[in-house]
Amino acid sequence: MGKEFLPALIEWQKQQTISELRECNQFTKEYGLSLTEQQIIDVTERRFAALRDTGRIEFGQGILTRLLKAFCNSPYIMQDDYEETILVLQDCFYYFKNESEDRISDDELIEFMKNRFDGICQGSLEYLAGTSLEELCRNTRYGYEVDETDIYGRGF
Repeated sequence: MGKEFLPALIEWQKQQTISELRECNQFTKEYGLSLTEQQIIDVTERRFAALRDTGRIEFGQGILTRLLKAFCNSPYIMQDDYEETILVLQDCFYYFKNESEDRISDDELIEFMKNRFDGICQGSLEYLAGTSLEELCRNTRYGYEVDETDIYGRGF
């Protein structure tokens, strides 16, 4: 029974994610961003691949719609690169959630990512992943204070 249950559960979670992303499209359309049906499927598949690759498990809604809603008003995300940006942000989230040893809540990590992305990173995903998030996780692991301001003096 156990081996049959897991694939059915994963398929159910995928269908839930697809449904949530369709609903989230209604919110993000106000900012000129939306995912096509195929992009919704691709983002969903990538979510489960990222969870598998990082050894993480999510119950319930997960972080994907929270990421979409947090980043949809960014001046650095355009419709042409929306899907790819979301895929990279999602991968970064799961990777750095592990790297921070879960000492940072999901909402705090998303807020930090958004503030840095729109601030000091100026929309650069490479800079976000390569410096800001690395610094946050290193400081969190070793108990150092995190610089909670970006170049504009805004806190996260």
